[in-house]
Amino acid sequence: MKHIPRKRFGQHFLADDAIIDGIVRAIDPRPGQAMVEIGPGLAALTQPLVERLGRLMVIELDRDLAARLRAHAQLEVIESDVLRVDFTELARRHGTQKLRVVGNLPYNISTPILFHLLTHVAVIEDQHFMLQKEVIDRMVAEPATADYGRLSVMLQWRYAMENVLFVPPASFDPPPRVDSAVVRMVPHAQPALLDPKRLEEIVQVAFSQRRKLLRHTLGRWLEDQGVTQHFDLQRRAEEVPVAEYVALAQTTAA
Repeated sequence: MKHIPRKRFGQHFLADDAIIDGIVRAIDPRPGQAMVEIGPGLAALTQPLVERLGRLMVIELDRDLAARLRAHAQLEVIESDVLRVDFTELARRHGTQKLRVVGNLPYNISTPILFHLLTHVAVIEDQHFMLQKEVIDRMVAEPATADYGRLSVMLQWRYAMENVLFVPPASFDPPPRVDSAVVRMVPHAQPALLDPKRLEEIVQVAFSQRRKLLRHTLGRWLEDQGVTQHFDLQRRAEEVPVAEYVALAQTTAA
């Protein structure tokens, strides 16, 4: 029976063999690696991955699709909302220090998924995700550009990222109304030590009114916190490099 894509799950199934091959080559799966696929759907990417890996863990919320996937003996099916999955526990249960994570993420909750995974980054070797191209542009954006913002800072602090493949709407069934792309995310081997919540708070305040100079937003926040910092507040939030936000978070720890 043909599966009807469910709008509430943001389902758009990859159906372009050339794109699928390009994604698999970018991931470069090797036998025995511990890999988790988020949102396997109709298994377009799942099949070539498991053929190369031997075993694959998949996270699928749609119970009908999960039932289909369970028929595949080489798959471990986790029927769950990915935001409820403890990836640290998953790595421990499988006796591995690092997981490789891949998937065509539901575009309607892609940012919450990225932030959820950020809390488990210590057990992640790398991530390859299909996302809305607009989101990836923000993830990899350089300072002083229109796309540079909260997402750029919060992810670039912890990952080296690159846009590795463009994916047009026609590659999906049904086609989405946006362009897509594939991003590679590799955790930094020696990230700056800081409180992620502190960094998030600083970045959120800074970008709350991105057209204004930071003295009107971050400056007032620092003053309210009783923090005296030699930090150039005569700039807009988008002009400040990631490293400076990180340094500020380190020196203003609550």
